[in-house]
Amino acid sequence: MLEQLINADIQLFTFLNGLHAPWLDPVMWWISARTPWIPFYVFLVVMMILRLRWKRGLIAIVSIVLVVLIADRFTSGFMKPYFERPRPSHEKLIRDKVHVLKDRNGNEYRGGAYGFASSHSANAFGMAMFMFLLFRGRWRWMFVWAFVVAYSRIYLGVHYPGDIIVGGLVGILAAWGVFRGYQLVSPSIAKEDT
Repeated sequence: MLEQLINADIQLFTFLNGLHAPWLDPVMWWISARTPWIPFYVFLVVMMILRLRWKRGLIAIVSIVLVVLIADRFTSGFMKPYFERPRPSHEKLIRDKVHVLKDRNGNEYRGGAYGFASSHSANAFGMAMFMFLLFRGRWRWMFVWAFVVAYSRIYLGVHYPGDIIVGGLVGILAAWGVFRGYQLVSPSIAKEDT
């Protein structure tokens, strides 16, 4: 059963990674990078403070940072070293068939050795889920953003679809748990704001 899942994951990866075009390479590289998203993160912070007032907004900001820390540490700090599943770009059987990009120095970007599960996916889906819960379903569009960020990792050849799916689930669960804590703290803060 596990072998069938792994084979299906490799086949789906091969198909999705094969959907590349020269004009899309820099776009996916940009989407996968962290620094281009800083203005977006600033926008999220501003929206939380404007919509939730100062104290609740700060608690929400701390909460979303906690979601990312939990999701990132669980995937990168526990899952990757525990499962030791090579990234597609490092997998001996397929590495030469994987579409990878080159960095500014002309070196092929292949990521670290292990890829299960994707911390990019965990972080993006964790943020999307927290915002979705925080604003009562009005921020659904963030799941599209999370999906695009996650897909960029397949495009770059550094994650299998299974890495992305499991990472996304880790992020969603982290967001759900942290949001429950936020709900416990938030009512007392709301009284102080009025």
